Amino acid sequence: MNLPHRWSNYFGKAILTAAALTALATFSAAPTLRANDMECQKRINDRDHKLHEAIEHHGYTSPQAEHARRELTDAREHCWKEYHKWWDADSQSWHTDRDWHDDDHEHYQHP
Repeated sequence: MNLPHRWSNYFGKAILTAAALTALATFSAAPTLRANDMECQKRINDRDHKLHEAIEHHGYTSPQAEHARRELTDAREHCWKEYHKWWDADSQSWHTDRDWHDDDHEHYQHP
């Protein structure tokens, strides 16, 4: 394509500007997503720990454990509704399916 010199300068600058804006948009959005991930992960880890503590100190079916279990479910629901994923504190992994159990930590039940 043979363009006059001024047109080739214009297209070159336009391409560089578009590339720079794309890079800026990509890299400025990434920290926001990570902050949201970290917030969900922290919230769920905290609620999971409280459930472990409630079960250990008061028993699996205690009112304290039931309250902590509801808070854990609420934290998972929040992340699921906002980001369509939730953090599994026990396996230390993200899940993209809504596959948690509301009667969580049943392996702590004593016969």
